[in-house]
Amino acid sequence: MNNSIEKTNVIEVAAAVLEKSDGTFLLAQRPAGKPWAGYWEFPGGKIEAGETAHDALVRELKEELGIEVVTAYPWITRVFNYPHATVRLSFFRVTGWRGELYPHEGQQFAWQRAGEVTVTPVLPANAPVLRALELPSLYAISNAAELGVEAFLARLQARLDAGLRLIQLREKNLARDELRELARRVVAMAHASGAKVLINGDVTLAQQVGADGVQLTSSQLAGCAERPGVAWCAASCHSAEELLHAQRLGCDFAVLSPVLPTRSHPGAATLGWESFAALAAGSSIPVYALGGLTDADMITAWRQGAHGVSLLRQAW
Repeated sequence: MNNSIEKTNVIEVAAAVLEKSDGTFLLAQRPAGKPWAGYWEFPGGKIEAGETAHDALVRELKEELGIEVVTAYPWITRVFNYPHATVRLSFFRVTGWRGELYPHEGQQFAWQRAGEVTVTPVLPANAPVLRALELPSLYAISNAAELGVEAFLARLQARLDAGLRLIQLREKNLARDELRELARRVVAMAHASGAKVLINGDVTLAQQVGADGVQLTSSQLAGCAERPGVAWCAASCHSAEELLHAQRLGCDFAVLSPVLPTRSHPGAATLGWESFAALAAGSSIPVYALGGLTDADMITAWRQGAHGVSLLRQAW
């Protein structure tokens, strides 16, 4: 089948992850008379001719739920092959709306929490989306070499107490034994707070210390033919080709950099927000923005299609 025919057979859909400030999100049950009736899904609907995905999102949420979208950030795009059709879902994270939810199509609603979904069955296409929602907005990269191990661990505990839930242990200058010991301590502290730890570039070490996964370097990513056997796998990307390879490999998320100039690489070429947005657009996995950023850049990152920001020095 040629590309033009394939394209005409794809149903374009705008889908919404309505999120409350407490972290819960909305699922709706498909009403009787529709395909997959009784299954739970994220609200949304088909993109009509001449509409943008955002326009369709606004219209569909008004028609289905009776609400007016105030704030919606582009997020991920998932393609799923159902028996009856191929559907491309452009997801938005909707954090602000006006009006009270009303089931205009008679559907049931349920507010759910990532990792604790209680309704069933959920549409098959949404399984990876629910997994992606388990990822927090901030991804902190360790800085023990610069701060000193004990000072870093003290700051780590403070950030964990304040809600940090995703850490990358990246300490290229530590001896192997020192790194292993630090990794064990970081994992123990993180798990006690319900946080995840990914080890940079070392699947074996991640498995030895009970970490949650691995962060592949860009060179490792290039040499990977299959996803490492870890619970969570992320990839460091700097180009469209690397980001596409991370998606094909089945990585859970990617870190795209450098967005802005950094202290560690003065004078190096940067993406800038426009190029970052172009690369992140259409990604099937969440993308974190990295490079020259602070916590204050979070909303800007969301507007450009990022899942969140990854911070090194600024995280601590």
